[in-house]
Amino acid sequence: MRIRDWDRNLKLRLFGEALVHIAFWMFFPFMAIYFTESFGKDKAGLLLIVSQIFSVIASLMGGYCADVFGRKRMMVLSAYGQGAAFFFFALASSPWFTSPFVGYLCFTIAGICGAFYWPASQAMVADVVPEEHRSSVFAVFYMSINVAVVVGPIIGGVFYEHYLFELLLATAFLFLFLAAVLTKWLRETVPARENGELVHGKWYEFLWQQVRQYSVIVRDRIFLLFIIAGILVAQTVMQLDLLIPVYTKDTVERQTLFSFGDWSFTLTGEKAFGLLISENGLLVVLFTVWVTKWMERYHERTAFAGSSIVYGIAIFLFGQTTSIWGLILVMGLFTFGELMTVGIQQTFISKLAPEEMRGQYFAAASLRWTIGRAIAPLSITATIWLGYEWTFFLLSMLSFISAALYMIMFQLLEKRQTHKALT
Repeated sequence: MRIRDWDRNLKLRLFGEALVHIAFWMFFPFMAIYFTESFGKDKAGLLLIVSQIFSVIASLMGGYCADVFGRKRMMVLSAYGQGAAFFFFALASSPWFTSPFVGYLCFTIAGICGAFYWPASQAMVADVVPEEHRSSVFAVFYMSINVAVVVGPIIGGVFYEHYLFELLLATAFLFLFLAAVLTKWLRETVPARENGELVHGKWYEFLWQQVRQYSVIVRDRIFLLFIIAGILVAQTVMQLDLLIPVYTKDTVERQTLFSFGDWSFTLTGEKAFGLLISENGLLVVLFTVWVTKWMERYHERTAFAGSSIVYGIAIFLFGQTTSIWGLILVMGLFTFGELMTVGIQQTFISKLAPEEMRGQYFAAASLRWTIGRAIAPLSITATIWLGYEWTFFLLSMLSFISAALYMIMFQLLEKRQTHKALT
């Protein structure tokens, strides 16, 4: 489905959200550095955990609010909320007033608003796009985010250290601009419901219903192993925005990346991390399709266990080098671990789930990232007690344990399939 054939809602969102994503990624990868410098590693880790817990709760409520109050209303309110939060965050990081605590509160509020925005935006795609074209539309939006991941950190690496106020202010105005555009030109797409329980139910009833759905993980041993293995490997994946930026800030000294005669391109720790996160996004954009097709030749066991092993090796190597070129090579390996499973995870979940419980399985599968993201900031605190090298080593061990759990999971799955075939 070509972009010119898209519904007008999606065209507006694609270009509006692309601008917002670029602005957001100019400073977001450096927030772990900001909070660590402001509060110390011990408090920063705990504060980031609290922030993620609020976002997790908001994400559980996001689908309910999108159905009850409408897609457009939730997206507009969320965009205005994020714009206001980043505006006050900018004021709290201005030349006239500095308050890291106010900045943390604004960052948390922006995360909560974002958690309400995305369920509505995903539902809107399902509302206006035929089922056979949805995957291609989602892929384009995913691609736009990864383009922002490439461009944003490069800009942020140059300006973050001395121009955080300006970056936050630009982000605030772009979110407010997006909200104004959505208000004026976006149309509501929520389907009309006459007797839907979801619309008339209480919010706390819906929240409890969501929590009860997750109980599916304790009734399926194979799926439980899938969740646990995913949470463990997520401790490695999430460090891209948590421990790695702090590590490069603290350990990578100013180095020359290129030199031609009298001209040289040098990087500090912050700029080096901006380069690394952009490298990750660029490799995802360029090689997702190719690596996915390559991994389809192998058994899913190889993809999942192999990805965890590659992640484990990469995160261990991060703690062994402070050379920019060394970090660039390690980031390439880290990204390869990411791409090994990005194309097969959803397919595997759908195959694992009974048809009548597929929705519950997909909901429960998200626990890999929600729980993983909530726990991951502890790595920053762990560096106080263990140091960087041992913290990276511990993360690599968690990833290797994840690989072992995937192997056990597939053994149990094969036994189940054999039993079904015999009966």
